[in-house]
Formats: sequence, structure tokens, C-alpha cells
Amino acid sequence: MTNPLLKLPSKQQILDFLQSQSEPVGKREIARAFGLKGEHRMPLKALLKEMEREGAFSKDIARPHSGRLPEMLVLEAIKGDGPGKLRARPVSWKVGEPLPKIFLASARKGAISLALGDRALCRLYRLKSGGYEARPIQVMGKTSAQIVGVFHPRPDGSGEVQPTSRREKGVYRVPRDATQGAEAGDLVVCDYLPGHNQSLKHVSVRQRIGRADAPRSVSLIAIHANDIPVDFSDAALAEAAAHGPAPLGSRVDLREIPLVTIDGEDARDFDDAVWAEPEGDGWRCLVAIADVSWYVRPNDALDRDAAVRGNSVYFPDRVVPMLPEALSNGWCSLRPGEDRGCLAVWFHLDREGNKTKHHFVRGLMRSSARLTYAQVQAMADGEEAVAAEGVISSVIEPLFGAWRALLAARTRRGVLELELPERKVELNEDGTVQAIVPRPRFDSHRLIEDFMIQANVCAAEELERLQQPCMYRIHDRPSPDKLESLHQVLIGLKLSLGKGKDAVRPEHFNRTLAAVKGTPHQLMVNELVLRSQAQAVYSPENIGHFGLGLAKYAHFTSPIRRYADLLVHRSLVAGLKLGEGGLPPEARGGFPELGEQISLTERRAAQAERDATDRFVAAFLADRVGARFAAKISGITSAGLFVSLLLTGADGLVPMGTLTPRDHYLHDKLKQQLIGRRTRKIYSIGQEVTVMLKEANPLTGGMRFSLEPR
Repeated sequence: MTNPLLKLPSKQQILDFLQSQSEPVGKREIARAFGLKGEHRMPLKALLKEMEREGAFSKDIARPHSGRLPEMLVLEAIKGDGPGKLRARPVSWKVGEPLPKIFLASARKGAISLALGDRALCRLYRLKSGGYEARPIQVMGKTSAQIVGVFHPRPDGSGEVQPTSRREKGVYRVPRDATQGAEAGDLVVCDYLPGHNQSLKHVSVRQRIGRADAPRSVSLIAIHANDIPVDFSDAALAEAAAHGPAPLGSRVDLREIPLVTIDGEDARDFDDAVWAEPEGDGWRCLVAIADVSWYVRPNDALDRDAAVRGNSVYFPDRVVPMLPEALSNGWCSLRPGEDRGCLAVWFHLDREGNKTKHHFVRGLMRSSARLTYAQVQAMADGEEAVAAEGVISSVIEPLFGAWRALLAARTRRGVLELELPERKVELNEDGTVQAIVPRPRFDSHRLIEDFMIQANVCAAEELERLQQPCMYRIHDRPSPDKLESLHQVLIGLKLSLGKGKDAVRPEHFNRTLAAVKGTPHQLMVNELVLRSQAQAVYSPENIGHFGLGLAKYAHFTSPIRRYADLLVHRSLVAGLKLGEGGLPPEARGGFPELGEQISLTERRAAQAERDATDRFVAAFLADRVGARFAAKISGITSAGLFVSLLLTGADGLVPMGTLTPRDHYLHDKLKQQLIGRRTRKIYSIGQEVTVMLKEANPLTGGMRFSLEPR
């Protein structure tokens, strides 16, 4: 008699099979797939029970946790499909991504119950009927549970609010006594009202923030929808107003060194300056950064407000600064010809671009000029002999000489080099969109980036030497799951990362990117490589920075706009005994929580900036509904195709139901394709298509397209 165990599939084979299925399956389908009959059914049942005990799935799950969502996830409670019902969404969910169906488990005796807006760590169970059931394990806080929308009055004196978020469906009722005098077309911020049969569809107006049809309301929507703090406390404003110039005192006098700032034409703050000169067969370089730690002291009102913000947020028509204007555009802005306190690092490079030594000073500097990237590039190209403020090209030439050495070292190190176009929204004086153009990318941009990276490395190394707390900027290796997804797409393009996925390094990605440069697949592969990467975060625990190929890295160069950099400055001041404003000894213990907090505020700011850009672009295209555009497929989901217009970078959805009629499309997640079951038509990421704009909603930033025959 044969041993039935010999024919059983392995656990990994079962998981691979479950993962490959587009619909939930059970024990019968597993048995049929592997040709298992009578004598094998009991051993298969035992094997599945063992996998259930190991957490691969539970008895009401027909697919493994290694699917699209992990077994454990932080979720936010959102409105459900009926009175008293709640659902959930991942807190990391981005507009444009398909929202998975996650049902919150009914609260049992002794179980954790969530209210609207609660965030909790949950265990997910895959349901046979589709979707997931979420069982809360630990409540992790609450969102503001607010709605931003457009107010519409009703004849009885009450009102309705149409949400500006694509996440929110339907309208909200506003009782007569809760309108706060809002008028038709007002943008309002609303709070949920309790009761009303737990329908969670009633709100009260908290604040009127502008008119929905005003061009500059676009960024206001993004600010309030993402809970970006706008107003400073009276105490913080008073502290900022009371400050004055930093004294020379014991500072090193750097005012005779012709430091220059180099930023974009639309830059709103200037907190870094650079200088270089030849030294033997290498270079001597100086990076000077605004001394924010002199003005913003631990635990004062300015510090408390800055910590809540975490960073500045930049929109096409405004900036929400981390610090009040008296500092961000005043005493902490390196204006040309004015004395400013700084924290500076000298670093020395050999001819190969290797750093041989460095040291930090607290100084007093005077910027020689405020230059733009375009000006500096013109000087480097010999097109402009004299730049603004009388700075001659001899100041720029050594900077490029030192940068070329840094670039050689960067190339040897193997930094991940992605080429993704960035959109720039150009506005008219009245705030309407004039154009959406690619943001230019010069060698002068790369020069400043590499000088700042080197200064950041120096800061991390110095704090380790001093055994001082350091808020590292860390970037983990890509996860095996993401690498596998990328690998499957590359196979279809006859490409490979070239090494085992466990040993992948940035240079392996770079070789793949170089292989597709100038081909129709260039943008697609760059985007997929970006998506395969882990998210960079702040942490006092160092694991290095994978993308930059660096073992030690900390943000030091932008304390005006990043709280992480301010912490690094304070730690350097304390460790090097450079005077007042250093990090208190007891602050070390709070670094883990601070790292999590400022990582969240960074993501919040990035989401708000994306939201605003999407709305500006939708406003720009709103009068072109019916027009045809060249586009590329940028994403594929079961909901349809996401496309990106070639000229403007505008993104939108081609719904699944608008694709070729009388066909059913299968979603191949690994290959990132939609495949027509009848026509065998294939849509792939990166594929060029022609689309017609069907809808552009400036309020939500949403755009809908249909495919056009080519």
C-alpha cells in the first residue's frame, strides 16, 4: 500500500496555489488542483489544520495572509454600509489605490470596540465571501474624524455637505442649528454628530474656510483634509518676534568666506550654504546650515509647535511652515549680505571623492549671494560669467570640481538612481493654473544634493563618535514580496536584477534601469523599482540607508523645515559643547516615539502636497473634458487601469467597465496585467495608450478617462 503522505503537496505549494487564485477556494479545490483523492483527504485535512495553527490562515479563510494585505495591520474605522455599521481601511491607503473590503468584527463580550475615526492594530482574516474581517488587538489613537466639503443649503434651513475627498461617498446632513451661517458654495470643515441612529451621516459646521470656486481654495482643501496645523500658538509667535540676530560670542567667524545659497526660483526659505576650494589634489568644502537650535529651545512654545508640525508643507501657492515667519523667513533664513548664526561642517575630500576628515563649528556667516539652480548651471556651462549679486564664476568652479569628486565616489558606492519626472504647477497672479510643466533637473541640483548628503553623513558619524543620541534617516532593504512582484514583471521584459533577491543592492537596480533607458519601458520600470522600495523613516536605531548605500545617515541640513534636523543639531551642540540650545540628557528616552511621530507627519505632508497638485491639475483640465491625450498605463487593479498623461503627468482611472465590451478581464497581480478572457487583449504597466478625458473634478482632484482606439 502506498503512503498517502508521499503525494501531498508541500505547505509552500499550497500557499502558492492559494495566492494564484483570483477567487477564494476551499479544501475541495485544493484536493482537485493536486490530484488528491479518497486516501489523501484525511492527511490533507491534517496538513491544513497544522497550517491553520501556524497562522497561515484560519478556518474561515480560504486564502493565505501572504496575499495583498498582511496578517497584522493598523486600520482606521470608517463609515459602514448601513446604520450602526463600521468598516475599516489601512491608514497607509492612498487615493487611487483600490480600497480593500475590510469589515470590522462585531464586538463580542470583552472584545475591543472601535468608534468612527479610531485607529487600531488589527488581525485580518480572509473571508470566503471575499474581503477581510478585522479583529482589533490594540487601539492606537484616533483621527480627527472631520469632513471637509462644500456646503449646500436646504429650503428648511438645514444643509448638506458634499465631501471633497474621493474616499467619502454621498453627502452629509447639517441640522439647522449647526450650519454656523454657512452659505451656498462655502468650503467648510465639519465634525461628526453622534446619534441619529448611528448612521454617522450628520455633521456640524466647525469652520468656514473659503469659497469652493476660489482658485486658492485648492491648497486649503488639502491642508484641512490632511489635518495640517496652520495657526501657531500666541506663545510661539511671541517667542519668535522677541528674537534677534545671533551674537558672534564664541562662534567661529565665517563671514569672510564667500558662501552662497543655491535653490529653486520658487524657494521660500534658505537654510543651507556651500563653498569649496582646492586642497592639494583634493578639496576642502564647507556646508553651513541655519542655526535653528539657537532660537528654538527644547520644550519652549516654538519647540512644541514645531514638534506637532514635524515639517513644513509646500504647495504651489503657499507654504505652511514649521516655524513662524519671523524665523523661517527671518533670522533663520540665510539672506545675502546679512549676518546669520550657523552650524557648519568642514569636510575634506581626496581626488577620488573619499572623505578624509571633517569637523563641526558653530559660526557666524554672511551669504554672498542667493543663486538659483538655473543661474549656477548657466555659469557652469560657460553661458553666464557673472551671477546675481556680483558673484563671479570662480566661486562656482571649485564647487563643481568638488562635486565631480563626490559624484565619482557616489558612482562607486552604487546609489539607487531613479529617473522620474516631477510636475511643476505654474500659477497666474490670481491663483489659477497657467501650466503644468516638468520640473527641470540640472547638474546644479545634483551638486547641492551630494553636498548635503555628505554633510548628513558627517553628522551621523560625529554623533556616533560622541555617543550622542542620533535621529537617523533609515531606509530598509526591499521586502522579498515586493522584489518577487518586480521580478515577475522584469521576466516579461526579458530583464533581471542579475543577482539572488536576498543579495540585491542598489547597483543591481541601476543596471536594470540603464538597460531600459531610452526605451518605451523606461518610465514603467523606474516606477516599479520605486514601488519595490521600503519607505524611508526616522529612527534612533540605525540600520543604514539602502537607497544611498550608506551605513550611517542622518538629516542635518534643513532644520528650518524638518524637526528631525533640529534634533540632530541639538545633539551636536550638546556633544561638542558648542553652547546654548543643546539636547537635554533626558531627551534621549523620547527619541523612539519622536521618530515615529515625525515619520507620520512627513507622510501626512507628502499626501497633502500630492492632493493639492492633483486638484490643481484637475482644475487645469476641467474645461477640456472630451479632449484626447497621449498617456501611459501607470497602475493596474481589479477596478481598472490608472493612466498618466504624458504632457502634464495628470493621473486618473479608466474604469474596468469601460474597457472592450463583452469581455471579462483577469487581473494578473504578479505580471501587473489585465488579460481579456475572450479577446486575449493585454494591458500592461508602461503601455502607451490614447485616452479621452470624461470627467475632471477640481474639488476632489479625481479624473476619469476612457480608452480610445489608436
